Amino acid sequence: MIYDASLDDLLQKVWDGKRIDSAEAKRLYALPLEELGALADHRRQLAKAKAYNGRGNEIVSFNIDRNVNYTNVCNVYCKFCAFYRTEKDDDSYVITLPEIDQKIEETIALGGSQMLMQGGHHPKLTKQWYLDLLAHVKNKFPNFNIHGFSPSEFIHFRDVFNEPLEKIIGDFKAAGLGSIPGGGGEILVDSVRKRVAPLKAMSDDWLEVMDVAHRLGLYSSATMMFGHVETVDDRIAHLDRLRVQQDFSLARKRENPLLGNFTAFIAWTFQAEHTKLRAPTVGAHEYLRTQALGRIYLDNFENIQSSWVTQGLEIGQVALKYGANDLGSIMIEENVVSQAGTTFQMTVPDMHRLIKDLGYEPHQRDNWYRLVN
Repeated sequence: MIYDASLDDLLQKVWDGKRIDSAEAKRLYALPLEELGALADHRRQLAKAKAYNGRGNEIVSFNIDRNVNYTNVCNVYCKFCAFYRTEKDDDSYVITLPEIDQKIEETIALGGSQMLMQGGHHPKLTKQWYLDLLAHVKNKFPNFNIHGFSPSEFIHFRDVFNEPLEKIIGDFKAAGLGSIPGGGGEILVDSVRKRVAPLKAMSDDWLEVMDVAHRLGLYSSATMMFGHVETVDDRIAHLDRLRVQQDFSLARKRENPLLGNFTAFIAWTFQAEHTKLRAPTVGAHEYLRTQALGRIYLDNFENIQSSWVTQGLEIGQVALKYGANDLGSIMIEENVVSQAGTTFQMTVPDMHRLIKDLGYEPHQRDNWYRLVN
């Protein structure tokens, strides 16, 4: 093997916590998995060194929330989705307020403080329906966070309500919306999005929603759903667009601390069963490699969340040594991934065991990564 001094320089650059570019990311991606994982774990330590009063590298966090899908009616027919229904389907639904109340009460009883609320792009629900839902929850459960509505949903709202994003997101926030999930990110490369979800929001749309939300003081997460028709270059392009947006959001936040930014990055693999997308799926090896690269490339993201929901508990645990510092939620309810044929269960004792087995301290957190216990 020919010695390559430039690779040594790149590895030292990563170890020192410096920013890498797309070409360097491609080189890192080709490293042996264990070596890439060690670099990602070191970058995790750099990112969390000052968190939690200097104890960030001793702690792995998790959340207790519930994934509530308010409707499964959707008119974008994504090829990778097994959850959506049309209005004519017998099993289509729109949630009722008593059903929402019951789900929230069950979540609170289990120690939860948040629901992740997303749904299909329903063509007939009005803006007032959403505002009434948000206000109802906030009035009845004032300390319960609504982490709701992905960017693709907001683009749908913009088109259906015929209002600018600033107006819609501002009104949703005033009604009770607390933060925005990163769902619908898939791959932020339009050539990929046109193949897997041609009727869904494109890359600039997704990023515009996040930019507006951050300017309005809302925090959000960022995601990647990979392992279908995209290339490694597409994944790196996705990471780059997230990093650029986070740079913008953090620069504004330094001027005004009341503004928002991305709280975390979560990557997961495409789940193929019962979907129309004919693409080979990838396994745990590729998942760990992509997450590790995400930790290194996203140098302006403090938190990386493991995706045990798609990978299973054991790989979710291993991911904590590949750049992740958070094990996600126990996921009291999950409908979308399970419809695609993947179902894993997690309890709080499971969380504690998986985290302690690696020598970390388990701590419950809220949506903003503040410890609650």
